Amino acid sequence: MLEIKNLVVNYGVITALQEISLSVPAGAIVTLIGANGAGKTTTLRAVSGLLKARTGEVIYEGRKITNLPPHELVKLGIAHVPEGRMVFANLTVLENLRMGAYLMKDRAAVNRELSYVFDVFPRLKEREKQIAGTLSGGEQQMLAIGRALMSKPKFLMLDEPSLGIAPLLVQKIFEKIVEINRDHKITVLLVEQNANLALDVSSYGYVLETGRIILADTSASLRANPQVKSAYLGGS
Repeated sequence: MLEIKNLVVNYGVITALQEISLSVPAGAIVTLIGANGAGKTTTLRAVSGLLKARTGEVIYEGRKITNLPPHELVKLGIAHVPEGRMVFANLTVLENLRMGAYLMKDRAAVNRELSYVFDVFPRLKEREKQIAGTLSGGEQQMLAIGRALMSKPKFLMLDEPSLGIAPLLVQKIFEKIVEINRDHKITVLLVEQNANLALDVSSYGYVLETGRIILADTSASLRANPQVKSAYLGGS
């Protein structure tokens, strides 16, 4: 569904991604793991058009989408849940969700998507009139994912969904990611520092280090890899 070929992205004079290549099959959950500053967030931002690629290609469903503007990518079915959630803090939960459907002109379609999001995250239904900035971190993460789902994506990118969230809610959110992928046939590219969780829910993974992919394998093989265990799984 998504293919990245020899992608190079710069921040000024610093090369953040150094000719990385990866692919995400339709229907899969694929994860990117690595330390802070490895290039995980940069990869997602380059795919979603928030950062310009210097060279290389991003191909989505057979079409070259490199450096297309973000709103064009939303129309193609790509949604990006950014690191830090980025909810509209002064708007209600319901208003935030409706913002996710800004490209939809059909009110009935918007209401169908709302019902779907409330089905996935019943807590958002309970809080629909609440100001988003007053939600807990976990609830804001649910809202950020729900807002992305409102655009009816086929391809969902999640950046650090466990960041700053109570452990109990982290488990719940990852269960929902699996459910979204399995029941709604949405392909997922997951960036996550909690490598244990990421490898648990994904079928394939890439390990990034200083802007390069140093390992690529099935999640089960990466979990058993001594190098991965030592650096990212808290084992030896």
